[in-house]
Amino acid sequence: MRKSIAMTSLAALVAAGFAGLSGADTASPGLSPAILANIEAGQPMRMEYQIKASAWLLFLPITGKANFAVDMNQDTYSIKSKVKTTGLADILVNYDLDVAASGYTTPDGLNTYAYVSQNKDGKKNRRVDVKLLKDEFQMTATPKFGNLGDPAATTEQVLDAKDPVTALISFALEPREAGADPCGGPLKIFDGRQLTHLHLTNEGKKNVKSEAWSGEAWECHITMDKVAGYKPGEVNKDTLTGIEGPLRMWLAPLPNGASVPVRIEADTEDIGKVTLQAAKLTFTPIETD
Repeated sequence: MRKSIAMTSLAALVAAGFAGLSGADTASPGLSPAILANIEAGQPMRMEYQIKASAWLLFLPITGKANFAVDMNQDTYSIKSKVKTTGLADILVNYDLDVAASGYTTPDGLNTYAYVSQNKDGKKNRRVDVKLLKDEFQMTATPKFGNLGDPAATTEQVLDAKDPVTALISFALEPREAGADPCGGPLKIFDGRQLTHLHLTNEGKKNVKSEAWSGEAWECHITMDKVAGYKPGEVNKDTLTGIEGPLRMWLAPLPNGASVPVRIEADTEDIGKVTLQAAKLTFTPIETD
C-alpha cells in the first residue's frame, strides 16, 4: 500500500483536477460557477479521463497510465479507476491497480463511505475494503496486513479523512472562498492502513504548459505528514518514498470555479524527473428521466 498510495494519489490529483475541462475548453457549456452546487441542484455529472506519467531510465521511456470514471449525483457519487504502471522507482512500480470509491456528495465536497483497492502486482495481490461509518470504520485486507503500523490510525483520525481518490477529486472541486489560498489543504488521506496528510504551500503564479492547458497557474509545493499506519521511524518523515524535495503542482483557476491541477512534477532519487499530466478528459451531464 505504501507504493500504491503514492501512484494513486499523484495520478488522481492530476486527473481529478481536470473536472472543469472538456477537450480543449476550460469550462463545459451550461455549468454554474460552482460544480458541486450545480450537482446538488439536481444535475448529475459524469467525468471520464486518462492520466499519463512519464520518465526516462537511460535511453528508455518509462510510463504509467490511469483511467478514471466518476459519476456524481445529487446525494451520492461513485468512482472507478484502473492504474497500470511500468517501473518508475518507488513512486511508480510495476503493478495493475483497480480502485473503487463511493460516498456522499455535498456542496462543500465529497465524503467517503466505501473504498476498495485491488493491487495485482504479482506478489501479494492484496484487496483492501474500507467503510467509514458514523462512529466507526471497518477495514478488511486479503491477505491480511502483517500489522497496522506503529502507531496505527485511530477511529477519530480515520473518520476525519477520505480515501485517496475521493480526497483528491474533492480537493479539485471544492469551492474556494474569495481571497482564500488557492492551494488549500491539507488533504487527509486513509488507504486502509496508512494515514497521510498532504500540505500545500503557495509559491505564486507561474506560466505552465501541459497537453490539455497552458497559461498562468498557481504553483503549489506538496509535503506530507506520515501520521499513522507506517513502520516505526517512518512517521513524521515529510517526503514520499523515492522523491527528493517537494512535489510541484500547478493549479489552473478556471471560469467554472474549479482549482485545477494541470501538471505535477517530482524529482526522484533514481531516475530523475517524473511528470504527470492529463491526456484525455470528458465532463458531461448525465441524462435523467
